[in-house]
Amino acid sequence: MTRLPHPHPERAPAARPRHPLGWLALCACAALTACATPAPTIAPLPAVDIARFMGDWYVIANIPTFPEKNAFNAVESYALRPDGRIQTDFRYRDGSFEAPVKTLHPVATVRPGTGNAVWGMQFIWPIQAEYLIADVSPDYQSTIVARSKRDHVWLMARTPELAPEAYAQALRKIEALGYDLAKLRRVPQRWPER
Repeated sequence: MTRLPHPHPERAPAARPRHPLGWLALCACAALTACATPAPTIAPLPAVDIARFMGDWYVIANIPTFPEKNAFNAVESYALRPDGRIQTDFRYRDGSFEAPVKTLHPVATVRPGTGNAVWGMQFIWPIQAEYLIADVSPDYQSTIVARSKRDHVWLMARTPELAPEAYAQALRKIEALGYDLAKLRRVPQRWPER
């Protein structure tokens, strides 16, 4: 069948790759371009002892992502993988302490030259969300993980509760990072689970 020229060449549709892999390559290139990561606008810690940072962290308060909006007993766990990346397991109950446990398993990559303080957290390939360790206590018992967009933040601790003065001090730090504390949600924690 002979293909006739388009009646209005200036409005002709762009040529499409004929092979399905062509579309896949095009989409991958577009996604990678969208994943370019500018320098953080929040100052990360100059250095994080990555081995000490591994392990379980209870989410005390956050400006939540969509899956976390109604999280109860939220715990983020980090483990170094043989390839140098960080296996992350986020465990929570959605809506109540009695709800079934849900888990997410993203993988983080530490960005070179950041002293282990800036991670690219990958839930879906190839997109890596910026996770920035903005604060960690000297004993590695509490931390604040932020984002340059100031859309999400996580206050986490090694225990399910922080003392009132430690919590108030953490809130001041989060506010100093440029976050609106009115958006912060205290995550319900009750342990041991029943």
